[in-house]
Amino acid sequence: MSELPAELSTGERIRILRERQGKTRLVLAGMVGRSEDWLKKIETGVRPLNSHALLLKLAMALHIDDLAHLTGPSAAAQSVSTGRPYHPASAAVWAALLERGTRPPVELGEGATAAGYGAEVDAGWKLWHRSPRQRTDVGALAPDLIRRGEALVRASEGTERRSALVALAAAYRLAQQVIAYIGPAEAVWMLGDRAMAAAADADDPAAMGAAAWNLANTMRAVGEMDGAMLLVTTAAERLRPHLADSPLHWRGLYGALQLHAAITEAKDGKDGAAWGRWDSADQIAKSLPAGYAELSTVFGRANVDLHAVSVATELRTTGRALSLAGEIDPDSIPSTERRTRLWVDVARSHQERGDTTAALHVMGIAFVISPETVTFTPQARNVAVDLLRTAPRALRQESVKLAEAVGVLNA
Repeated sequence: MSELPAELSTGERIRILRERQGKTRLVLAGMVGRSEDWLKKIETGVRPLNSHALLLKLAMALHIDDLAHLTGPSAAAQSVSTGRPYHPASAAVWAALLERGTRPPVELGEGATAAGYGAEVDAGWKLWHRSPRQRTDVGALAPDLIRRGEALVRASEGTERRSALVALAAAYRLAQQVIAYIGPAEAVWMLGDRAMAAAADADDPAAMGAAAWNLANTMRAVGEMDGAMLLVTTAAERLRPHLADSPLHWRGLYGALQLHAAITEAKDGKDGAAWGRWDSADQIAKSLPAGYAELSTVFGRANVDLHAVSVATELRTTGRALSLAGEIDPDSIPSTERRTRLWVDVARSHQERGDTTAALHVMGIAFVISPETVTFTPQARNVAVDLLRTAPRALRQESVKLAEAVGVLNA
């Protein structure tokens, strides 16, 4: 940030930072609830930006921690809140990560095996997708899974160690899901790196693909679009030669990587590229048995259909998003979290079209399905904030109730 010339205007700074992060005007404008034309006028100096609230929203969308980076060095420094909500699981996972190398490994029970440990990690992933309070429920398990997995790897050799590494990589990824958006950024990145390292040590392409999927989510969340795309496309290319004769979950992970790329391209405003990636995932889904869902990413027919809604939502093609959502049976989605995110995307599209009443109603449905998904997911929190500000007087009480429940009343 410091290398931006002092003489640049606020609009010029916004444009440079936006372009560095690979965001289109349409995407960034949408993230702060404004039109592409509005942002163009701000960037080109045709219109002044005098709203402090909008400056803060732009800073958060551009992942800037000091408002002076937008307003110039002559302005007083002002920290920008991350808006990160608190959850006790964050501190517990962080503590488990910091213990490695500072405390003796935990004692493993007699007869501990990689297969048994892997089954426990798999059960954790199933709980993540089944529970409406996934961060609370899985957060209670994740620190112990990390400690025991690290101890098991140290105590194992040969094939057993390789299997333990694959399971430990999955445990790191599970913990990463738990603290995403709520934990220290350092902890989220550390979990992603450890998952990648464990998968690479095991020399398992599927484990590496799954770890890349998780880590790329983290990269995309901070605007590192190019890095996220590099991770998922490299991992997918590593898996592709094995698809014809690989286990089902290898194909499932390949499809999940394609969906990840589709969303990333859509966030960057690349319509054709986004739908091209989605088409690749769709072909993989058609090759899998009916009802199949990969364990951690829940890739399968329903998940591909859900991602079509997400792609259309990110591209701001709200009519298409709502039409696609209307064709999905929510009960077919084998994940409480993903089912909730479908309704959040529907609410975002209604809000984009100015239908506040419908958006508020749909957010209520989402909150009932999974309160923690709505409370701890940035897109859902943003919708709740926007509804609080835009709801008509007749729905003011309902918007305040939602904001209170999500914890954004004073946002």
